[in-house]
Amino acid sequence: MAELNEREQAALESYRRYVAQRERCVAGDAPWSTISEWFTEDAVFIDPAWGRVEGRDEIAAFMNRSMVGFEGWSFPEEWTMVDGDRLVTFWWNRLAGARADGTPYQAPAFSVLHYAGDGLFDYELDLMNITEVGELLGESAWIPAAGMSVPGPHPNRNITPPRLDSP
Repeated sequence: MAELNEREQAALESYRRYVAQRERCVAGDAPWSTISEWFTEDAVFIDPAWGRVEGRDEIAAFMNRSMVGFEGWSFPEEWTMVDGDRLVTFWWNRLAGARADGTPYQAPAFSVLHYAGDGLFDYELDLMNITEVGELLGESAWIPAAGMSVPGPHPNRNITPPRLDSP
């Protein structure tokens, strides 16, 4: 296994802090908008359902709006790797409860992030099979909490990063 260079190590450490903050959000100890603190002012965040969100302030508002109703869900990390400014992570969308056989209700997801330096990311693309998530919701008989929002029609599906090359 190759050693990480200084920038890759910084990206990984920043992402670990991001995940720790996400766990605080999941626990209800912090608002979801605090996730935006890990993004540059001009960052792009792409959600599989909501589409493209541009700018730190919009990401903060999006996080608060889009996560209403998902109380009881968690997003455990399976693995993370970094190469240059790109970080890729495999994680789960896990619902509260379990099947009769004890296995969790969960669907896999991947994220690709671009590290911009200074502990910040300028891009995140979340990928998951929305059909699989829908089937999981049906199987689990999950009911969203009051106030849940849904994406509007025709979300922006442009996944182009704000920069196409790494410094």
